[in-house]
Amino acid sequence: MKTKNQVLSALFLIPLFMFTACAQTTKKQGTIKKTVAMENTINKTGNPYYSNTDTTKLNVSDAEWKKVLPEDVYEVTRNADTERPFTGKYWNTDDKGTYYCAACGNKLFRSGAKFSSNCGWPSFFEQDNKNSVVYKTDNSLGMERIEALCGRCDGHLGHLFDDGPEPTGKRYCMNSIALDFIPDTK
Repeated sequence: MKTKNQVLSALFLIPLFMFTACAQTTKKQGTIKKTVAMENTINKTGNPYYSNTDTTKLNVSDAEWKKVLPEDVYEVTRNADTERPFTGKYWNTDDKGTYYCAACGNKLFRSGAKFSSNCGWPSFFEQDNKNSVVYKTDNSLGMERIEALCGRCDGHLGHLFDDGPEPTGKRYCMNSIALDFIPDTK
């Protein structure tokens, strides 16, 4: 009787072990890659909406954003202000890493999609994923443009133009102040 219970216990544990082992690693081209959940590496004290991992769409009032964002970030992301060209911290960088929304922490761009457009603002030819950036027609200043907004918080990031490099032909012209950057770890 004891042996039968041991066999049944072993049969029960084998699928559990296999499921647990498969959930922790994935095999790719002969190497084992561990799956690790990313944690916030930027701490925005006082901003409860900031997360590098949460992709839940936010619906936060303008008054609340004004309370939790620094004034310069608020003016750009909530009022569609624009920083002066050649003044932002990311316009001329080529460090490897990931760019996030400075208001909510949403993942926006990878550095591999960044290029030098000589326009004075950081430019990218491709967003991180189809939901990271959303668009709205912008008819301000007597021009018809496409406004680029954060896909999570609808914060103004910059504009999208059709004069970028291949493979997309797009130029996401972003305000540095609307971006946070986390360098790749080596």
